[in-house]
Amino acid sequence: ERRDLAAAMSQNMEQLVLDLANPQTRENALLELSKKRETFPELAPYLWHSFGTLSALLQEIISIYPLLSPPTLTPHASNRVCNALALLQCVASHPDTRGLFLQAHVPLFLYPFLNTISKTRPFEYLRLTSLGVIGALVKVDDSDVINFLLSTEIIPLCLRTMEMGSELSKTVATFIVQKILLDDGGLNYICATAERFFAVGAVLGNMVLMLAEQPSVRLLKHIIRCYLRLSDNPRAREALRQCLPDLLRNPSFTSCLKDDATTRRWLAQLLINVGQLDSAAAL
Repeated sequence: ERRDLAAAMSQNMEQLVLDLANPQTRENALLELSKKRETFPELAPYLWHSFGTLSALLQEIISIYPLLSPPTLTPHASNRVCNALALLQCVASHPDTRGLFLQAHVPLFLYPFLNTISKTRPFEYLRLTSLGVIGALVKVDDSDVINFLLSTEIIPLCLRTMEMGSELSKTVATFIVQKILLDDGGLNYICATAERFFAVGAVLGNMVLMLAEQPSVRLLKHIIRCYLRLSDNPRAREALRQCLPDLLRNPSFTSCLKDDATTRRWLAQLLINVGQLDSAAAL
């Protein structure tokens, strides 16, 4: 009986994937598949290999471009394209389709969404869901992913969101920059020129100042991890001696980390690396 139920569910999902190719049934299929995607582990290969499906998802994305400038995106249009993006995130997450997804340069179709500056909810939701697709790519430590992203303008786009997005968007964008930095190629790329390093450093510094007014432990955690990784590079470490925000040495500012031993350890190591705390004091 359980097997029959699983077979029926699988058949239903397969039909919904086929429905994506038909403009008349697409909207409902997008909604149903995005809601049920967790229950069907092999959805990503179905989406990638079934005829016309990826074209249909990209059509959904491209159809939104005219609504970006001037900003006329409605909640309904935002929800619909975000359902398509949720299915692309599924493809980006799956080990059998991730490489194909990159080879086809699909992430580039999302960059116009990250380039928007409207702070209305439809745009914020669109940016957050687009970042989720890139976040799914970087979650797995894979230099091919990082090298692909470095060949595009992902860092400036993430920095823009880190400056003006919602707390959740800022957190995902900072996580993406963190994962790029944790890759040796990514760290070398960002530290290769003073201009790149100071672009990242200035945004991180501004975010720390902003957190003094609107605290967020999860965002601070990613910021500290970015700074700590930057301090692994000798030239960046020297620069951080001058430009690391004073607030990171302020106990009342960092007291929000009292229950987060890992981040406290990262912060102590960062301060040791830039010569602002001796190791004895840290212990």
